[in-house]
Amino acid sequence: MAGRYRPIQQIGTGGMSVVWHARDEVLDRPVAVKVLADGYASDLAFRERMRREARAAARLCHPQVNTVYDYGETPDGVPYMVMELIDGPSLADELRTGPLPWPRALPVCADVAAGLGAAHAAGLVHRDVKPGNVMLGSTGAKLVDFGISAEIGESYDPAPDGSVLGTPAYVAPERLTSGPALAASDVYGLGLLLYKTLTGRLPWDVESRGQLLHAHLMRDPAPLPRLPGLPGEVGALVRHCLAKDPADRPTAGQLADDLARAVDRAGRSRRIVARLGARTPRLSKLRSRGLRRAGPVTAGALTVAGLSVLADPIVVRPPGAK
Repeated sequence: MAGRYRPIQQIGTGGMSVVWHARDEVLDRPVAVKVLADGYASDLAFRERMRREARAAARLCHPQVNTVYDYGETPDGVPYMVMELIDGPSLADELRTGPLPWPRALPVCADVAAGLGAAHAAGLVHRDVKPGNVMLGSTGAKLVDFGISAEIGESYDPAPDGSVLGTPAYVAPERLTSGPALAASDVYGLGLLLYKTLTGRLPWDVESRGQLLHAHLMRDPAPLPRLPGLPGEVGALVRHCLAKDPADRPTAGQLADDLARAVDRAGRSRRIVARLGARTPRLSKLRSRGLRRAGPVTAGALTVAGLSVLADPIVVRPPGAK
């Protein structure tokens, strides 16, 4: 392509495009090249959509958003977009084997929130936040595919068949009622992404697309189930993200900060508990030297950095003491 990008291997397919691992022969680096799939390349609407995607993504410069390097068209008019090649699977690939452990899930979703915050600051709504559009690389999670993005405040923009653009499982209620493009709609999708990443499922039991869309509009989501060690505030964050009223949801930037703080606090708590646990061999050494435990005087709990740890006070007396 353009005498510069040499396709090596097809690495992905989407609804209207194919992604190739390619080589930039000029800069001697690996890249990803997205090309419209057969059947769409001659459609002017889809060609314009890819052009818009390239322009939208090129406006962003953030470590949690996939970088666009170039855009062009083949000699026969097929558009292509050259992007950063991410050295990892998608979140959708990872979730096929079950939910992620929460210490891994929270940083992933914090990264996505940070990337969305950058998009919103640039005036863009992604409109298709889902596991398939999150790539997991060596530098963290990255948001990809701005193919149906819109300007904040842009009026309702249906698909050619009149349906709502996006993925039904992650579409916000206001988008189903022909509302304008809102940053809060992405936050709703991110709340569902967080729920799915932690539990492996959505917060409703539904059997059809119709039931799913009705749930978005009318049904309250099931609370996030208790997960061992998961910071308690995460359940509240999910609930706020999934509020039916967009005005009741946090911003993506707020969510990124809140998730990062939850991860940091939980990490500090685990390190403190680990250090406390590492001290128990000292007591064993004391006992081996002839000291004994007289028994508990009281039972209580020690709160360390927000984490309750059972405390069992003991009295240690030397042999023969009464």
